[in-house]
Amino acid sequence: MPRPSVEAERREQILDAACDVIARSGVANLRMADIAKVAGVSSGMIHYYFDSKHEVVAAAFEFNLTNSLARHQVLLDSGKDPLAVLRDLVDSYLPGDDRSLRAWKVWVALWAEAIRDPELQKVNERLYGRWRDVVTDVIARAQRQSLARDGDPVQMANMLVGMLDGLAVQVLVHASSMRRSTMRATCMGFIDAVVAAPTAN
Repeated sequence: MPRPSVEAERREQILDAACDVIARSGVANLRMADIAKVAGVSSGMIHYYFDSKHEVVAAAFEFNLTNSLARHQVLLDSGKDPLAVLRDLVDSYLPGDDRSLRAWKVWVALWAEAIRDPELQKVNERLYGRWRDVVTDVIARAQRQSLARDGDPVQMANMLVGMLDGLAVQVLVHASSMRRSTMRATCMGFIDAVVAAPTAN
């Protein structure tokens, strides 16, 4: 039996490969053999760690969101004022480089599955709820420092996160009216008009 550290590393390798396959082919066409090929392991190794395709999908969703939250933590620890951090979070969320594009494609594919899958709904509730909590906390800190307007930080966070999600999907489907630059300008405009205190702009 592999050592625990090796097991954790191999599991991460498999989930990283699963995200690659999901981003490229979606969930409906996901095959264990494809994950094994990308991961450079046998199909039997996949089944050693995961009993079913459904289990791989749920774990890939968690892996994808956890990695995104870890990347956001670097911004939270930057020492910048919270309004600057909020803008940095928006920039980090934009579909741009290969890593962020893959993450977005996995999110969209897995959210589509979660509509019909109560287990994936629970994973989304737990992990995506943490992302909304991050944005809420940053806005609340900006309010305490008089950098943000008064108001319900949860509502502001939900508005911003909802805007990010909706616009990002339009960028992913190459809508002619929604380029990455337009998405960024729209979200930054929202922060300036709705979140930031007038004196902080």
